Amino acid sequence: MTYPAYTLGPPLPPEPSGPPRSPAPADPWAVALGNATPLGIGYLLLRRWRLAAVAALGTAVLVDLIAATAETRYEVLLLLWWAAGVAHGWFLARRHPEQTVRRGQRAGTLALALAVVLSAVLLRVDAYGIENRVTEAREGGDCEAAVAAQGEVGWGHRLAGAPVVEPGDAVVKACHRLEGAAATLARAARRGSTEDLGRGFGTLAAVLNEPGNEQTVRTALDAFLDGLPTDDSCDTAALTAWLRDRGPSHDVLDRSAGPAARTEPAALVGCGDHLMSEDAWQQARTHYQRLLDTYPDDARADEARDGVREATLAIELDHVRGLVENTYGADSGYCSKPAKYSGAPPYRKGAHRALFLGDSEYTDKLPGSWRTGDPAEAALVVCAGAAENGAAVQTCSYENDKSKYLPHQVTFHKVKIPLKVYELRTGKRLDPRSVQIGGGSCPSVLRYEYYMYDLGPGDQFVSTSKSGVRDAFRPVVRR
Repeated sequence: MTYPAYTLGPPLPPEPSGPPRSPAPADPWAVALGNATPLGIGYLLLRRWRLAAVAALGTAVLVDLIAATAETRYEVLLLLWWAAGVAHGWFLARRHPEQTVRRGQRAGTLALALAVVLSAVLLRVDAYGIENRVTEAREGGDCEAAVAAQGEVGWGHRLAGAPVVEPGDAVVKACHRLEGAAATLARAARRGSTEDLGRGFGTLAAVLNEPGNEQTVRTALDAFLDGLPTDDSCDTAALTAWLRDRGPSHDVLDRSAGPAARTEPAALVGCGDHLMSEDAWQQARTHYQRLLDTYPDDARADEARDGVREATLAIELDHVRGLVENTYGADSGYCSKPAKYSGAPPYRKGAHRALFLGDSEYTDKLPGSWRTGDPAEAALVVCAGAAENGAAVQTCSYENDKSKYLPHQVTFHKVKIPLKVYELRTGKRLDPRSVQIGGGSCPSVLRYEYYMYDLGPGDQFVSTSKSGVRDAFRPVVRR
């Protein structure tokens, strides 16, 4: 026994049979305008999905290449790609077995194509306007305005006109480098640093080697030159000396020669005066002499000559004082290496004050008006050696309780002082080479010391007095 089969719901439709359904009719104009976007919209209308994807991908790749390289050849390729897409879409639609006019599609694709094309055209025109402003600002030497104008460039400008806006990027980079150079030059002016000055000029020269940057480099250079002279004359002297020694480069950087030549003479004198006040006499003389060597006809030349003279005297006096301080005897310090001090009083007829060095046993007995402890006040430097036996004056016989039958013969001598006498003004040695001090001899009682054997007192000096010492040294200090 069999039972009938039942199903729930309405009966199922029969399975389709025969070839697949053909695409919807296409409008060639709508397809061509759709591909003019150029995003492959025409291919979408034809339901050619792969072609649509290829069209969009190809456009994206070319646009990316244009934005990345800013090369015109990729723009030409994009234009050819666009034209090929329009022509290919028209060709495919014309070959379609069914064609129909679809005014809605035409209007939509036309509006979209016009929007894309007009946007690209307007962005490119705006890009040209931006770059014109950038160029004008650069030619006027105004980096700030150039950077501000280039800042108006957006991603749309780069998609529609990368080759147009790319030169502006180079201008911005150059301006940033010039900004760094200006900061380095300003630091050089604050510190008087020739190292910073060299680095700043190096950057200026590098930017100047790139075409079109002459005016912006001029502006950066003028900003530095307008700051000369600086508040510190020694800093100014160092900077202007570097600028003078830089030599001509036959470009806009040679503009630095004029301000350097105008400000350096005053800076050299001002720095020399400052160094004199700091007792840096050697450096001061160098600055004064540099003015005389470089600008001999400058109005400050006489002032510089006076400065050289004063600095030279100060250097000589300082050297003499150092030698005097290191003199511990007649064969050391100044006495072994005499030096001149051109500012010393001249050695003329009459009495002169002297700086007495060496053994002072007898020279300390000289009148204070004859002596001085300051080399700046002395006309002579007298180096006294240890006393020696001079001319024999008298020989006397002495005896004592232990050897009364063996008297001692004692010869009394003048006190001989070896001398080195120098004229301080010239450092030349003068006569006399020694002096002898007279005095009393043969006293009634002669006291002396001995240790183990009494061999007698030996030869003796005469007994001297202040007047005797003065009489002996008078020919030394009086001419």
